[in-house]
Amino acid sequence: MNIDKFKHQHVEILSSISVLRALVKSGIGTNAEEIARRIISMSSTIKLHLAVEDKVLYPALKNTGDSTLTRMGQRYQDEMTGIAHSYLDFARRWNTAHTLTNKPEEFRADANNVLRVLYDRMCRENTEFYPAIEAY
Repeated sequence: MNIDKFKHQHVEILSSISVLRALVKSGIGTNAEEIARRIISMSSTIKLHLAVEDKVLYPALKNTGDSTLTRMGQRYQDEMTGIAHSYLDFARRWNTAHTLTNKPEEFRADANNVLRVLYDRMCRENTEFYPAIEAY
C-alpha cells in the first residue's frame, strides 16, 4: 500500500505546528492574526487527512486479511477519534485574533497540551504505524 500521500500530509501538519510554536514564542498578541490564520489552515489539512484515513486507509487495512495490521489500524483509528475531537475543539476556540489577544496565556496552555498530543501521535504513526503498513 502506498502511503506517500499520508506522509506528505504529516509533513504539512508537523510544519504548521512548528510555525505555530515559533509565532507563539515571538508573541501571541503580535502574531495573533497569523496564528489564527495558521490554525484555520492547519484545520483544513487535518480534516482532509482524517477523512482520507477513514475512507481509504483504515478500510484498506481491514481488507488485507492480516489480523495484526487490522488490529493496529483499529487501535490507531479509535485513538485518533479523541485526539481529533480535542484538536477541532481547540481550533474552534482559537481561530480569531481577537480571542487570542484577549486570552494569550489560556491559548498558550491549551496549545501546549493539544498540539503536543497531536504531534506525539503523528510521530508514532511515522515511526510505528506507517512502517508496519509499508512492510506488508
